[in-house]
Amino acid sequence: MESYNRKIILEHADVTLFIKREDLLHRYISGNKFRKLKYNLVEAKKQNKATLLTFGGAFSNHILAVAAAGYENGFKTVGIIRGEELAAKIASNPTLRKAQEFGMVFEFVSRDAYREKSSSTFIDALVLRYGDFYLLPEGGTNDLAVKGCEEILTVDDAAFDYICCAVGTGGTLSGIINCSKDSQQVLGFPALKGDFLREDICNFVTKSNWGLQTDYHFGGYGKCTSELISFINAFYLKHNVPLDPVYTGKMVYGVLDLIEKKVFPAHSKILMIHTGGLQGIAGMNLKLRQNKQTELIVDD
Repeated sequence: MESYNRKIILEHADVTLFIKREDLLHRYISGNKFRKLKYNLVEAKKQNKATLLTFGGAFSNHILAVAAAGYENGFKTVGIIRGEELAAKIASNPTLRKAQEFGMVFEFVSRDAYREKSSSTFIDALVLRYGDFYLLPEGGTNDLAVKGCEEILTVDDAAFDYICCAVGTGGTLSGIINCSKDSQQVLGFPALKGDFLREDICNFVTKSNWGLQTDYHFGGYGKCTSELISFINAFYLKHNVPLDPVYTGKMVYGVLDLIEKKVFPAHSKILMIHTGGLQGIAGMNLKLRQNKQTELIVDD
């Protein structure tokens, strides 16, 4: 499938900035989730698996994408959800409610139990309950996911000097690095604090034309400051491009800040990858409403 259109955001004497709308690939299997699941679904069918099982939190893009992909491709789906208290909140949680509408079966576990999700004991117990399933890791990153993300860049993107992307587990960035030209620089903007993702990314890549910009996490995963909310809303009103507060909003903020600080050389051509995640806005707005904060504008 060809990537969706690029939209120009900024053009002046110093740099040219475009955003690539991967979020438009699918309403529910959005952006990088579409890419990550593509070859995993092929492999699950090859192995004659009838069930997809995966892990995630309350407002996980990955959980909803797996539920939708399973529904569209004839798989049963199981979601192991972090937080026992969420079992009583499905109706008020837009992500879990929609995943359930797609047929996903949930198992809610304590946070302590969730930390053991990769252990053989934990997995063996799941096999006893749900049968022979195809296992997808939390966030969806594995070798096949990286392979799918290697299709994000096309020959039409070869003219860009910089490729910028939000980073969660590192799979999407790894795929972009692998398919980038040696002449291009790939910049990742982690949604989490710290530089620990570097080692994970190195497990999937051999190139050195990349780096992480770790100053734009806004407090860490799932955190959303009033500054970030104002930025995302202003960006939407100006460019008619919605951003999510966990990933793409932070990345776009960071890129524009680096441009303002003259970090990019003059006449650079910069491409930002919109990796989706917009379904998470509804969940974030629930939190903002409860805290009586300004809400994010929802793209209708």
